[in-house]
Amino acid sequence: MDKYDWRSHIKINILVLRFLGLWPKNTYHGFYIFHLIFMMGTFLLGHLFFQAANIYFIRTNLEAVTGTIYVLLVESLVVFKVYHLVKNMAMFKQLLEILDTEMFQPKNKKQIVAIDETIHVWKTIYKSFLYTCFGTNAFWAIYPLLDKSEGGKRLPFLAWYPYNTTITPLYEITYVYQIVSVSFITTVHVNVDVLVAALNIFNGSQFEILCDNLKNLHNGPVKENLIECIKHHKEILKFAERCNNFLNWILLVQFFIFAVSIGITMFQLTLVIPFSTEFYSLLTYGMAIILQIYMYCWFGNEVEIKSNKIPYAAFECNWVDFSPEVKKNLIFFIMRAQKPVKLSALNLFYLTLDTFMMIIKTSWSYFALLHQVSSRK
Repeated sequence: MDKYDWRSHIKINILVLRFLGLWPKNTYHGFYIFHLIFMMGTFLLGHLFFQAANIYFIRTNLEAVTGTIYVLLVESLVVFKVYHLVKNMAMFKQLLEILDTEMFQPKNKKQIVAIDETIHVWKTIYKSFLYTCFGTNAFWAIYPLLDKSEGGKRLPFLAWYPYNTTITPLYEITYVYQIVSVSFITTVHVNVDVLVAALNIFNGSQFEILCDNLKNLHNGPVKENLIECIKHHKEILKFAERCNNFLNWILLVQFFIFAVSIGITMFQLTLVIPFSTEFYSLLTYGMAIILQIYMYCWFGNEVEIKSNKIPYAAFECNWVDFSPEVKKNLIFFIMRAQKPVKLSALNLFYLTLDTFMMIIKTSWSYFALLHQVSSRK
């Protein structure tokens, strides 16, 4: 059987990150470091600085501050993601190389079909997330042009600049700069998150392969097959641990930021004209954030569910005719596999659907607080 190409599913994402300066062919060196610094400094740090500086000038206006922070928080998260991606690039590439080893390859067409079905779900969520994110960018790019306040010279994002942004051509240049910057930030967000989700998909698929191998232990030399399954299980656990090490701090910061951002976005929706272009930009932005955190929680939850099936898969094999030694080893393996794999953020929050609902409830609490404070004025 031909070798299964795990990388083919994320090839486009890797190419996009390479263009953005975040995926070197080998290591960061020479011109590529300059390329990374230029892209990050110009379109990420520069954009964040001008938005953050503006908060000082509008600090007494709650509506204006929340109108900046709800975007600024999520954009700031990209800095954190970029840092961890660059720092752990060698480990990330090593994980992809592990997938190409013989042990992590599917053994038959049935296993390939199961993998492809899971990949199809990942692609569906990925496309929904992608369309929602860039739909938000499109609304951000359009609604200031339809706004007649300030002589029609409104920018997509509240920000401070050391020049007058209401005169031509500075207004047009700044306008384009903001749209290009937020598109850059969105592209980084989408592709990093999709790669992480793909790793979780690959991790969960390994448990599916292992379960199918366990169910068919009796097909061939039983003892050798069981030894291979035990080795495979150990390697999957190592793979999951490395994935979790990469995710730990990203998840912790992201859960907090997303809970706050969703709450502020809902508050902003109460301040704008219903069904206006700005309203739809906020609505799609909120949907994008919810899809983003849902993608993490859903696929993390899938890893836990699939890893929990291992003991049952081992029991389903035709173990009655096994030798006493093999039965003993099989029972020992089942006992060791009782504990499912749980991806977490420093063991404080687990990637489960329960955590997703907890984040939504927390977001509602932030919204209620802001709405209450605003109503008292």
